[in-house]
Amino acid sequence: MTSKRTPKTQASTQRLEEDQQVHRRPRRARVGKPKVAPDRPRVNLALQGGGSHGAFTWGVIDRLLELDGLDFGGISGTSAGALNGAVMLTGYVKGHQAGGEVEARLGAQKALREFWRDVSRHGPLFSPLSIQSNGLLKAEFNFDQFPAYQWLNVFMRSFSPYEFNPLNLNPLEDVLRRHVDPALLHDGCAQCGIPLFVTATSVHTGQARVFTAGSLSIEALMASACLPFVFQAVEIDGEPYWDGGYTGNPALYPLIYETNGMDIMLVRLTPLQRIDNPTRSIDIIDRLSEITFNASLVSELRAIAFVKRLVGEQKLDRGRYKSLHMHMVADDVGMSEFNASSKFNTDWAFLQALHGLGHTAADQWLKAHRHQIGAESSFDIHDTFLQQMTPPTGQT
Repeated sequence: MTSKRTPKTQASTQRLEEDQQVHRRPRRARVGKPKVAPDRPRVNLALQGGGSHGAFTWGVIDRLLELDGLDFGGISGTSAGALNGAVMLTGYVKGHQAGGEVEARLGAQKALREFWRDVSRHGPLFSPLSIQSNGLLKAEFNFDQFPAYQWLNVFMRSFSPYEFNPLNLNPLEDVLRRHVDPALLHDGCAQCGIPLFVTATSVHTGQARVFTAGSLSIEALMASACLPFVFQAVEIDGEPYWDGGYTGNPALYPLIYETNGMDIMLVRLTPLQRIDNPTRSIDIIDRLSEITFNASLVSELRAIAFVKRLVGEQKLDRGRYKSLHMHMVADDVGMSEFNASSKFNTDWAFLQALHGLGHTAADQWLKAHRHQIGAESSFDIHDTFLQQMTPPTGQT
């Protein structure tokens, strides 16, 4: 599978992969001119990955689409976040072409619901352990209670997908081709001023690659969601790629460099803290994955906080550097009920439950913080992500 890239696309991608530490304000938007009224608030969306937990993000986006008067800038997504962004934008552009803003929002909502419904219908293809639960107990949505899951986990750690799946069958490809039109993703930037950025990890270099504009493809989306223990690496231009969560979950710098937006809304799925100390090997591996998938995000947020502090202290020119407004929608309490094994659960009742949690979390955030969009950050990066990284007094 090969995704064609033009020299112009290669140059744009190279710019995205360079210097990630200094947040210079772009002189102009490089990826599309927003088709919105200048007085309407706009947010860039940063969407984390997390398997089936991406249905939480579906709920968040669904609530934001219900809100008249809030426009979207760029979308940066990884894994399930990238899929949500691609499906949303496909439906949005279709609706926009058919009738305008109202139809665009309705089209995006319809597209997301149909996508997740399709994922549920083909659940056994994604996970042999998919079950039909009655939705009465949250514990029923976790797979780790089943011996079959423990056996399958050991099996996948012992044999690579090149051994147990030599034909490289990936059911995600067929689902994506039914719900995503790469040509419309390009139109999302050109017509609606909403560029999409999809992150995958290069197996050869270990670096993030951001696909956008002409480099967006079904293969790029599959690469962004390619868990190396489950699927063979996705090759694009002869280079293999794995899940983007290892290097950008999600990548924030495309939203900084490639859009004029000042507000970034992070939809976070991966918990920052776990109360319990994992003792089983499965739980240890799962917690290590969570820490790894958060590391790149924390690194970028640390850089953003540093630049914001320097701008606030007038040590950097406000005309050249962005002092971003950061926002975050999450539900650590609700999502803590679901462990890593539930990321393979595609039961419709579970996906609906996650959608409900996301919809509620977004609604509560809007009631408390909507007025801060375009004005200031609604959470403190240092207090939320970096507090334990601060050295004791007198140490550097």
